[in-house]
Amino acid sequence: MIPDQASPQENYEQFVRQVAETGLVWGLESGSLGWAHSVSAESEEIDVILFWSNREDAALHQKEDWAAHVPVLIEFDDFIDGWLQGMDSDGVLAGPNWNSSLSGIEVSAKELADALLIEKEGE
Repeated sequence: MIPDQASPQENYEQFVRQVAETGLVWGLESGSLGWAHSVSAESEEIDVILFWSNREDAALHQKEDWAAHVPVLIEFDDFIDGWLQGMDSDGVLAGPNWNSSLSGIEVSAKELADALLIEKEGE
């Protein structure tokens, strides 16, 4: 579980380690509402799609605006080659392992893909 007292950087590093190890990414999705996302702190014109390194942490965010969302598994290769490439093309940021207060790092899709691939190679 993501501890609320951990720093956003620690949560980001945990995401990279766990996803590289398990090959699994979790998002929250609702058929009619789409994927759980937030507005970037940088600009209201930039979206941040949230992802977690385990199902339990994703499920903790099924409340308020995301109560109708369900945790959905994304395989590593699909995440790298589909999700992150598409997000990079669209200028959408990733929010890996945001805590229950919706605090976390906003990272470019390319930067996250690079970090995951480097971590995966190191295993």
